[in-house]
Amino acid sequence: MHVTYELAEQAMAAAIAESKKIGTQMCIAVVDSGADLKAFVRMDNAWVGSVDIAIKKAKTACFFAMNTGQIGQLSQPGGPLYGIEHSNDGLITFPGGVPIVDKDGVLIGAVGVSGSSVENDHRVAKAGAEAIGVSDLPEHPWRT
Repeated sequence: MHVTYELAEQAMAAAIAESKKIGTQMCIAVVDSGADLKAFVRMDNAWVGSVDIAIKKAKTACFFAMNTGQIGQLSQPGGPLYGIEHSNDGLITFPGGVPIVDKDGVLIGAVGVSGSSVENDHRVAKAGAEAIGVSDLPEHPWRT
């Protein structure tokens, strides 16, 4: 299974609702399991610079099946993933990208959000992801 257009619309609606609830204007991207863009919105007055960041956060979360903030922790100088942000035409390694997992624990896509603090970005992305799946992947030997 993967994120269909209909599921992407549901995730987008939940993320927009969460953004409005906390009084922010966000750029929100939803990708499918191949990291292909399924839906995108730049809410009124959201930063133009956040467009690329939201899309890259969604792709990063999908490529590595983990929250972008987790990748950021692992990519600090001296860390096992140091420099990873330079791969794949550029990754984003701070919070706001959340993978979407189905009830069987299979990665089906991701949500990326940019436009506020990284804490708010993560909160809105998680709301979108959890509208159509779960945001936490099951344990896997290669995840740290």
